[in-house]
Amino acid sequence: MPAPLIYFSTVSLDGYREDADGRFDWSVPDEQTHGFINELFRPVRLMLSGRRDHDVMLFWDDVDPATLTPASAEWERQWRDVDKVVYSRTLAETRMRRARLRSSFDADEVARWKAESDAPIGIGGGILASEAARAGLLDELHLLVAPVLLGGGSPYLAHGIRLDLELREERRFAGGCVYLRYLVRR
Repeated sequence: MPAPLIYFSTVSLDGYREDADGRFDWSVPDEQTHGFINELFRPVRLMLSGRRDHDVMLFWDDVDPATLTPASAEWERQWRDVDKVVYSRTLAETRMRRARLRSSFDADEVARWKAESDAPIGIGGGILASEAARAGLLDELHLLVAPVLLGGGSPYLAHGIRLDLELREERRFAGGCVYLRYLVRR
C-alpha cells in the first residue's frame, strides 16, 4: 500500500491559510498545540513544499535552538532531519538543509515516491496541495482551524476542487483551535 500524502495546515474558520496581506501571525500555535503538531509530523520523512512555504520554513534553518520553547525546539529538530522537495519556478538554488528543488509538480514522480515510501509524506502550501488533489494523490487533510475569520487571503485549497472526505479524528485545544483529520474517499 502506498504511503499517504498528507496535507497539514492551519486555516481560519473561513478557509484561509494567510490573510489578505500574506500574514499568518494569527496562526502561531501555543505550546500545547505545537506539541500536538510535532506528534503528527513525527513519522514524516519527506516534505513537499511550495515556494511560499519554503520561504517561511527557512526560519527553522537559521534559528538558534537555545531561543526556542520546548515544543518549538522539538519542531526544529524534526524539521532539520526531514528530506524536502521544494517546487519553485523562480528559485535556482536553496540553502534549506536536505532540500532538493523542482521547477514543477510532477504527479508521476510523487506517485512513485508514495509507492516507494514506508512513511507518510507531508505536503505544505495550498497551491501545491491543490495540484496534488487534482492529480488524485492527496490522501489525508489535517486542518488546525484557528478561531479567527480573515475575510480573504490565500485559500486552504484552490476553488473548484471537490474531495469527498471521511472525518477520522477531531480534537479541541484550550486556545480555541480545533484539529480535524479527514481521509479522502476514493
